[in-house]
Amino acid sequence: MNYEIRDIGLASYGHTKIDWVKNNMPLLRAFEEEFLKTKPFEGVRISLSIHLEPKTAYLCKVLAAGGAQMAATGSNNLSTQDDVCAALVEDGISVYAYHGATEEEYNRHIEMCLEHRPNIIIDDGGDLVGLVHGRRPDLAEECWGGCEETTTGIHRLKVMEKEGVLKFPMVAVNDADCKHLFDNRYGTGQSVWDSIMRNTNLIVAGKTVVVAGYGWCSRGIAMRAAALGARVIVTEIDPVKAMEAKMDGYDVMKMEEAAPLGDMFISATGCNKTITVEHMLTMKDRAILANAGHFNVEIDMAGLEEAATDKKETRNNIMGYTLPNGRSVNVIGEGKLVNIAAGDGHPAEIMDLSFAVQILSAMFILENRGKLPNKLVDVSGEIDEKIARRRLAAWGIEIDRLTPEQEDYLNSWS
Repeated sequence: MNYEIRDIGLASYGHTKIDWVKNNMPLLRAFEEEFLKTKPFEGVRISLSIHLEPKTAYLCKVLAAGGAQMAATGSNNLSTQDDVCAALVEDGISVYAYHGATEEEYNRHIEMCLEHRPNIIIDDGGDLVGLVHGRRPDLAEECWGGCEETTTGIHRLKVMEKEGVLKFPMVAVNDADCKHLFDNRYGTGQSVWDSIMRNTNLIVAGKTVVVAGYGWCSRGIAMRAAALGARVIVTEIDPVKAMEAKMDGYDVMKMEEAAPLGDMFISATGCNKTITVEHMLTMKDRAILANAGHFNVEIDMAGLEEAATDKKETRNNIMGYTLPNGRSVNVIGEGKLVNIAAGDGHPAEIMDLSFAVQILSAMFILENRGKLPNKLVDVSGEIDEKIARRRLAAWGIEIDRLTPEQEDYLNSWS
Protein backbone atom coordinates (compact mmCIF):
# COMPACT_ATOMS: atom_id res chain seq x y z
CA MET A 1 0.00 0.00 0.00
CA ASN A 2 1.45 3.39 -0.99
CA TYR A 3 -0.09 5.27 1.93
CA GLU A 4 -1.21 4.94 5.53
CA ILE A 5 -3.40 7.86 6.57
CA ARG A 6 -6.45 8.40 8.75
CA ASP A 7 -9.24 9.00 6.20
CA ILE A 8 -9.02 9.59 2.44
CA GLY A 9 -12.51 11.11 2.64
CA LEU A 10 -11.07 14.24 4.26
CA ALA A 11 -9.23 15.28 1.11
CA SER A 12 -11.59 18.03 -0.04
CA TYR A 13 -10.82 20.49 2.77
CA GLY A 14 -7.15 19.51 2.59
CA HIS A 15 -7.06 20.76 -1.01
CA THR A 16 -8.65 24.04 0.13
CA LYS A 17 -5.94 24.51 2.75
CA ILE A 18 -3.16 23.80 0.26
CA ASP A 19 -4.66 26.23 -2.25
CA TRP A 20 -4.67 28.97 0.40
CA VAL A 21 -0.96 28.68 1.17
CA LYS A 22 -0.13 28.30 -2.54
CA ASN A 23 -1.67 31.71 -3.16
CA ASN A 24 0.67 33.16 -0.53
CA MET A 25 3.90 31.38 -1.57
CA PRO A 26 5.09 33.16 -4.73
CA LEU A 27 8.56 31.56 -4.78
CA LEU A 28 7.16 28.03 -4.75
CA ARG A 29 4.54 28.95 -7.35
CA ALA A 30 7.31 30.12 -9.65
CA PHE A 31 9.25 26.88 -9.08
CA GLU A 32 6.14 24.82 -9.81
CA GLU A 33 5.51 26.64 -13.08
CA GLU A 34 9.15 26.18 -14.09
CA PHE A 35 9.32 22.52 -13.02
CA LEU A 36 6.23 21.53 -14.99
CA LYS A 37 8.27 22.39 -18.09
CA THR A 38 11.80 21.35 -17.12
CA LYS A 39 11.22 18.27 -14.88
CA PRO A 40 14.62 18.52 -13.09
CA PHE A 41 13.77 15.70 -10.63
CA GLU A 42 12.46 13.26 -13.23
CA GLY A 43 12.79 9.74 -11.80
CA VAL A 44 14.43 10.92 -8.55
CA ARG A 45 13.10 9.31 -5.37
CA ILE A 46 12.69 11.79 -2.50
CA SER A 47 11.67 10.88 1.06
CA LEU A 48 10.53 13.80 3.19
CA SER A 49 9.88 14.12 6.92
CA ILE A 50 8.57 17.59 7.83
CA HIS A 51 5.47 18.70 9.71
CA LEU A 52 2.66 17.50 7.43
CA GLU A 53 0.52 20.59 7.12
CA PRO A 54 -0.50 22.69 4.08
CA LYS A 55 2.82 24.46 3.46
CA THR A 56 4.78 21.21 3.50
CA ALA A 57 2.14 19.62 1.30
CA TYR A 58 2.66 22.31 -1.30
CA LEU A 59 6.43 21.70 -1.18
CA CYS A 60 5.71 18.02 -1.91
CA LYS A 61 3.50 19.00 -4.85
CA VAL A 62 6.15 21.33 -6.30
CA LEU A 63 8.82 18.61 -6.12
CA ALA A 64 6.38 16.15 -7.69
CA ALA A 65 5.72 18.70 -10.45
CA GLY A 66 9.45 18.51 -11.12
CA GLY A 67 9.18 14.76 -11.69
CA ALA A 68 10.16 13.54 -8.23
CA GLN A 69 8.70 10.32 -6.87
CA MET A 70 7.64 11.58 -3.44
CA ALA A 71 7.12 9.76 -0.15
CA ALA A 72 6.22 11.88 2.88
CA THR A 73 5.79 11.41 6.60
CA GLY A 74 5.40 13.82 9.52
CA SER A 75 8.07 14.99 11.93
CA ASN A 76 5.66 15.38 14.86
CA ASN A 77 2.58 13.28 15.59
CA LEU A 78 0.55 16.29 16.75
CA SER A 79 1.38 18.56 13.81
CA THR A 80 0.10 16.18 11.13
CA GLN A 81 -3.18 17.35 9.56
CA ASP A 82 -5.25 14.41 8.33
CA ASP A 83 -7.15 16.32 5.65
CA VAL A 84 -3.88 17.56 4.15
CA CYS A 85 -2.49 14.01 4.09
CA ALA A 86 -5.61 12.83 2.30
CA ALA A 87 -5.29 15.60 -0.30
CA LEU A 88 -1.69 14.60 -1.02
CA VAL A 89 -2.68 10.97 -1.48
CA GLU A 90 -5.38 12.05 -3.94
CA ASP A 91 -2.65 13.90 -5.83
CA GLY A 92 -0.62 10.71 -6.15
CA ILE A 93 1.92 11.24 -3.38
CA SER A 94 2.76 8.44 -0.96
CA VAL A 95 1.98 9.55 2.59
CA TYR A 96 2.53 7.67 5.84
CA ALA A 97 1.24 9.74 8.77
CA TYR A 98 -1.79 10.65 10.81
CA HIS A 99 -2.55 12.99 13.67
CA GLY A 100 -2.09 11.57 17.15
CA ALA A 101 -0.04 8.56 16.08
CA THR A 102 1.45 6.55 18.94
CA GLU A 103 5.23 6.38 19.21
CA GLU A 104 5.13 2.91 17.65
CA GLU A 105 2.95 4.12 14.76
CA TYR A 106 5.09 7.21 14.26
CA ASN A 107 8.26 5.11 13.99
CA ARG A 108 6.53 2.70 11.61
CA HIS A 109 5.59 5.61 9.35
CA ILE A 110 9.22 6.79 9.29
CA GLU A 111 10.27 3.29 8.20
CA MET A 112 7.52 3.10 5.56
CA CYS A 113 8.67 6.43 4.12
CA LEU A 114 12.19 5.03 3.78
CA GLU A 115 10.99 1.87 2.00
CA HIS A 116 10.80 4.26 -0.94
CA ARG A 117 14.65 3.85 -1.07
CA PRO A 118 15.31 7.58 -1.46
CA ASN A 119 18.01 9.19 -3.57
CA ILE A 120 17.47 12.43 -1.63
CA ILE A 121 16.24 12.87 1.96
CA ILE A 122 14.56 16.06 3.18
CA ASP A 123 14.58 15.91 6.98
CA ASP A 124 13.30 17.95 9.91
CA GLY A 125 15.04 16.95 13.11
CA GLY A 126 16.96 14.00 11.71
CA ASP A 127 14.50 11.11 12.10
CA LEU A 128 14.96 9.78 8.55
CA VAL A 129 18.72 10.18 8.55
CA GLY A 130 18.97 8.69 12.03
CA LEU A 131 17.07 5.58 10.99
CA VAL A 132 19.23 5.08 7.88
CA HIS A 133 22.36 5.30 10.03
CA GLY A 134 20.84 3.00 12.64
CA ARG A 135 18.67 0.11 11.51
CA ARG A 136 18.74 0.69 7.74
CA PRO A 137 22.35 1.27 6.60
CA ASP A 138 21.53 -0.65 3.40
CA LEU A 139 19.64 2.43 2.17
CA ALA A 140 22.70 4.68 2.34
CA GLU A 141 24.18 3.37 -0.93
CA GLU A 142 21.27 4.71 -2.97
CA CYS A 143 21.11 8.04 -1.14
CA TRP A 144 23.02 10.84 -2.87
CA GLY A 145 22.50 13.20 0.05
CA GLY A 146 19.95 15.11 2.06
CA CYS A 147 18.79 18.45 3.44
CA GLU A 148 18.21 19.26 7.11
CA GLU A 149 15.64 21.88 8.12
CA THR A 150 16.22 22.45 11.85
CA THR A 151 18.79 23.66 14.36
CA THR A 152 18.33 20.42 16.32
CA GLY A 153 18.91 18.30 13.23
CA ILE A 154 22.05 20.26 12.31
CA HIS A 155 23.41 19.69 15.81
CA ARG A 156 22.90 15.93 15.46
CA LEU A 157 24.59 15.93 12.05
CA LYS A 158 27.60 17.83 13.40
CA VAL A 159 28.06 15.14 16.03
CA MET A 160 27.77 12.42 13.35
CA GLU A 161 30.30 14.20 11.14
CA LYS A 162 32.70 14.63 14.04
CA GLU A 163 32.47 10.92 14.83
CA GLY A 164 33.04 10.05 11.15
CA VAL A 165 29.81 8.06 10.78
CA LEU A 166 27.92 10.21 8.26
CA LYS A 167 27.32 8.02 5.19
CA PHE A 168 26.28 10.72 2.69
CA PRO A 169 26.46 14.52 2.37
CA MET A 170 23.84 16.64 4.13
CA VAL A 171 23.08 20.26 3.25
CA ALA A 172 22.67 22.52 6.30
CA VAL A 173 19.48 24.20 5.10
CA ASN A 174 18.80 25.65 8.56
CA ASP A 175 22.05 27.63 8.44
CA ALA A 176 21.21 29.43 5.19
CA ASP A 177 20.62 33.14 5.69
CA CYS A 178 17.26 32.94 3.91
CA LYS A 179 16.24 30.26 6.41
CA HIS A 180 17.43 31.01 9.93
CA LEU A 181 17.34 34.81 9.72
CA PHE A 182 13.66 34.72 8.75
CA ASP A 183 12.13 31.32 9.57
CA ASN A 184 13.76 30.96 12.98
CA ARG A 185 13.39 34.59 14.03
CA TYR A 186 10.24 35.97 12.41
CA GLY A 187 8.47 32.66 11.77
CA THR A 188 9.04 31.20 15.23
CA GLY A 189 8.54 34.57 16.90
CA GLN A 190 5.08 35.02 15.42
CA SER A 191 3.83 31.44 15.36
CA VAL A 192 4.80 30.66 18.96
CA TRP A 193 2.77 33.61 20.21
CA ASP A 194 -0.07 32.83 17.78
CA SER A 195 -0.32 29.42 19.44
CA ILE A 196 0.09 30.58 23.04
CA MET A 197 -2.49 33.35 22.72
CA ARG A 198 -4.99 31.18 20.85
CA ASN A 199 -4.70 28.30 23.31
CA THR A 200 -4.68 30.32 26.54
CA ASN A 201 -6.90 33.28 25.55
CA LEU A 202 -4.80 35.35 27.98
CA ILE A 203 -3.17 38.75 27.61
CA VAL A 204 0.61 38.96 27.28
CA ALA A 205 0.98 42.63 28.18
CA GLY A 206 2.00 43.12 31.78
CA LYS A 207 3.21 39.55 32.24
CA THR A 208 6.75 38.35 32.86
CA VAL A 209 7.88 36.01 30.10
CA VAL A 210 10.94 33.81 30.59
CA VAL A 211 12.65 32.74 27.36
CA ALA A 212 15.20 29.93 27.68
CA GLY A 213 18.03 30.36 25.20
CA TYR A 214 18.92 33.24 22.91
CA GLY A 215 19.50 31.67 19.52
CA TRP A 216 17.61 32.87 16.46
CA CYS A 217 14.32 31.24 17.49
CA SER A 218 14.54 32.64 21.02
CA ARG A 219 15.42 36.09 19.67
CA GLY A 220 12.16 36.07 17.72
CA ILE A 221 10.13 34.86 20.69
CA ALA A 222 11.63 37.49 23.00
CA MET A 223 11.19 40.26 20.44
CA ARG A 224 7.49 39.47 19.95
CA ALA A 225 6.88 39.11 23.70
CA ALA A 226 8.37 42.56 24.31
CA ALA A 227 6.30 44.02 21.46
CA LEU A 228 3.18 42.59 23.11
CA GLY A 229 4.01 44.44 26.34
CA ALA A 230 5.68 41.73 28.41
CA ARG A 231 8.70 42.03 30.66
CA VAL A 232 11.20 39.55 29.20
CA ILE A 233 13.80 37.53 31.09
CA VAL A 234 16.34 35.50 29.11
CA THR A 235 18.29 32.53 30.46
CA GLU A 236 21.43 31.36 28.66
CA ILE A 237 24.58 29.24 28.97
CA ASP A 238 26.52 31.12 26.26
CA PRO A 239 28.12 34.30 27.68
CA VAL A 240 28.18 36.06 24.30
CA LYS A 241 24.48 35.41 23.67
CA ALA A 242 23.68 36.40 27.24
CA MET A 243 25.49 39.69 26.68
CA GLU A 244 23.57 40.23 23.44
CA ALA A 245 20.25 39.63 25.23
CA LYS A 246 21.22 42.15 27.88
CA MET A 247 22.11 44.77 25.26
CA ASP A 248 18.83 44.04 23.45
CA GLY A 249 17.10 45.27 26.60
CA TYR A 250 16.16 42.05 28.41
CA ASP A 251 16.91 40.90 31.94
CA VAL A 252 19.38 38.01 32.01
CA MET A 253 19.69 35.50 34.85
CA LYS A 254 19.80 31.81 35.71
CA MET A 255 16.65 29.75 35.31
CA GLU A 256 16.55 29.09 39.06
CA GLU A 257 16.36 32.87 39.62
CA ALA A 258 13.81 33.40 36.82
CA ALA A 259 11.51 30.53 37.80
CA PRO A 260 9.75 32.33 40.72
CA LEU A 261 9.31 35.49 38.62
CA GLY A 262 7.78 34.22 35.39
CA ASP A 263 4.15 33.99 34.35
CA MET A 264 4.93 32.28 31.03
CA PHE A 265 7.97 30.16 30.14
CA ILE A 266 9.08 29.28 26.59
CA SER A 267 12.11 27.08 25.96
CA ALA A 268 13.98 27.02 22.65
CA THR A 269 17.43 25.65 23.48
CA GLY A 270 17.64 22.30 21.70
CA CYS A 271 18.74 20.73 24.99
CA ASN A 272 16.92 18.45 27.43
CA LYS A 273 15.72 19.42 30.91
CA THR A 274 16.02 23.15 30.34
CA ILE A 275 13.03 23.51 32.67
CA THR A 276 13.09 20.91 35.46
CA VAL A 277 10.62 19.87 38.15
CA GLU A 278 12.85 21.68 40.66
CA HIS A 279 12.28 24.88 38.68
CA MET A 280 8.52 24.23 38.50
CA LEU A 281 8.24 23.82 42.26
CA THR A 282 9.35 27.44 42.70
CA MET A 283 7.03 28.88 40.02
CA LYS A 284 3.88 30.88 40.60
CA ASP A 285 0.64 28.94 40.81
CA ARG A 286 -0.78 28.23 37.32
CA ALA A 287 2.39 29.27 35.47
CA ILE A 288 2.23 28.49 31.74
CA LEU A 289 4.94 26.39 30.09
CA ALA A 290 5.59 25.92 26.37
CA ASN A 291 8.37 24.40 24.30
CA ALA A 292 9.55 25.82 20.98
CA GLY A 293 12.38 23.33 20.44
CA HIS A 294 12.11 20.37 18.09
CA PHE A 295 11.88 17.57 20.67
CA ASN A 296 9.64 17.41 23.74
CA VAL A 297 12.55 17.08 26.16
CA GLU A 298 13.25 20.73 26.99
CA ILE A 299 10.51 20.75 29.63
CA ASP A 300 11.10 17.67 31.81
CA MET A 301 7.76 16.06 31.01
CA ALA A 302 8.78 12.63 32.29
CA GLY A 303 9.80 14.11 35.63
CA LEU A 304 6.62 16.20 35.77
CA GLU A 305 4.41 13.19 35.08
CA GLU A 306 6.11 11.32 37.92
CA ALA A 307 6.08 14.20 40.40
CA ALA A 308 2.53 15.48 39.81
CA THR A 309 -0.12 14.50 42.34
CA ASP A 310 -2.90 15.12 39.82
CA LYS A 311 -3.38 16.24 36.23
CA LYS A 312 -6.34 17.33 34.17
CA GLU A 313 -7.02 19.11 30.90
CA THR A 314 -7.58 22.75 31.84
CA ARG A 315 -8.27 23.89 28.27
CA ASN A 316 -8.00 22.38 24.81
CA ASN A 317 -4.28 21.60 24.17
CA ILE A 318 -3.39 22.51 27.78
CA MET A 319 -2.73 20.01 30.56
CA GLY A 320 -2.67 21.20 34.17
CA TYR A 321 -0.38 19.40 36.62
CA THR A 322 -0.77 19.71 40.40
CA LEU A 323 2.61 19.71 42.13
CA PRO A 324 3.41 18.28 45.59
CA ASN A 325 3.48 21.81 47.04
CA GLY A 326 -0.13 22.38 46.01
CA ARG A 327 0.65 24.76 43.16
CA SER A 328 0.03 23.85 39.53
CA VAL A 329 1.63 24.42 36.13
CA ASN A 330 -0.10 24.41 32.73
CA VAL A 331 1.75 22.81 29.82
CA ILE A 332 0.71 23.57 26.23
CA GLY A 333 0.77 20.84 23.57
CA GLU A 334 2.23 18.08 25.76
CA GLY A 335 5.54 19.96 25.87
CA LYS A 336 5.95 19.39 22.13
CA LEU A 337 6.72 22.07 19.57
CA VAL A 338 4.08 24.59 20.61
CA ASN A 339 3.70 26.54 17.38
CA ILE A 340 2.93 23.46 15.28
CA ALA A 341 1.73 20.81 17.75
CA ALA A 342 -0.86 23.29 19.07
CA GLY A 343 -1.04 25.75 16.18
CA ASP A 344 -0.67 26.22 12.43
CA GLY A 345 3.10 26.69 12.36
CA HIS A 346 4.99 29.42 10.59
CA PRO A 347 3.25 31.87 8.26
CA ALA A 348 3.07 30.80 4.63
CA GLU A 349 5.32 33.62 3.40
CA ILE A 350 8.07 32.54 5.81
CA MET A 351 7.92 28.89 4.73
CA ASP A 352 8.03 30.07 1.13
CA LEU A 353 11.58 31.24 1.83
CA SER A 354 12.58 28.13 3.79
CA PHE A 355 11.19 25.70 1.24
CA ALA A 356 12.81 27.62 -1.60
CA VAL A 357 16.12 26.88 0.15
CA GLN A 358 15.08 23.22 0.40
CA ILE A 359 14.28 23.02 -3.32
CA LEU A 360 17.53 24.64 -4.48
CA SER A 361 19.53 22.54 -2.00
CA ALA A 362 17.91 19.35 -3.33
CA MET A 363 18.81 20.50 -6.86
CA PHE A 364 22.38 21.11 -5.65
CA ILE A 365 22.59 17.51 -4.41
CA LEU A 366 21.15 16.24 -7.69
CA GLU A 367 23.60 18.24 -9.79
CA ASN A 368 26.61 17.25 -7.65
CA ARG A 369 25.78 13.62 -6.84
CA GLY A 370 28.88 11.57 -6.27
CA LYS A 371 31.08 14.68 -5.99
CA LEU A 372 30.35 15.84 -2.43
CA PRO A 373 32.13 14.59 0.72
CA ASN A 374 30.14 12.74 3.38
CA LYS A 375 29.98 15.85 5.50
CA LEU A 376 27.69 18.72 6.44
CA VAL A 377 27.62 21.10 3.46
CA ASP A 378 26.81 24.80 3.73
CA VAL A 379 24.20 26.43 1.51
CA SER A 380 26.03 28.65 -0.95
CA GLY A 381 25.73 32.42 -0.87
CA GLU A 382 24.60 32.19 -4.48
CA ILE A 383 21.47 30.26 -3.42
CA ASP A 384 20.70 32.77 -0.67
CA GLU A 385 21.09 35.68 -3.08
CA LYS A 386 18.95 34.04 -5.74
CA ILE A 387 16.10 33.47 -3.27
CA ALA A 388 16.37 36.96 -1.78
CA ARG A 389 16.24 38.61 -5.20
CA ARG A 390 13.20 36.52 -6.18
CA ARG A 391 11.42 37.43 -2.96
CA LEU A 392 12.16 41.14 -3.39
CA ALA A 393 10.87 40.96 -6.96
CA ALA A 394 7.66 39.34 -5.70
CA TRP A 395 7.24 42.35 -3.39
CA GLY A 396 7.91 44.70 -6.29
CA ILE A 397 11.14 45.98 -4.69
CA GLU A 398 14.26 46.93 -6.63
CA ILE A 399 17.60 47.55 -4.94
CA ASP A 400 20.84 49.21 -6.02
CA ARG A 401 23.71 47.37 -7.70
CA LEU A 402 27.39 48.21 -7.62
CA THR A 403 28.73 50.18 -10.55
CA PRO A 404 31.93 48.91 -12.23
CA GLU A 405 33.79 51.78 -10.53
CA GLN A 406 32.45 50.71 -7.11
CA GLU A 407 33.43 47.09 -7.75
CA ASP A 408 36.96 48.18 -8.66
CA TYR A 409 37.12 50.28 -5.47
CA LEU A 410 35.98 47.43 -3.23
CA ASN A 411 38.34 44.93 -4.89
CA SER A 412 41.40 47.15 -4.56
CA TRP A 413 43.63 47.35 -1.51
CA SER A 414 45.12 50.66 -2.55
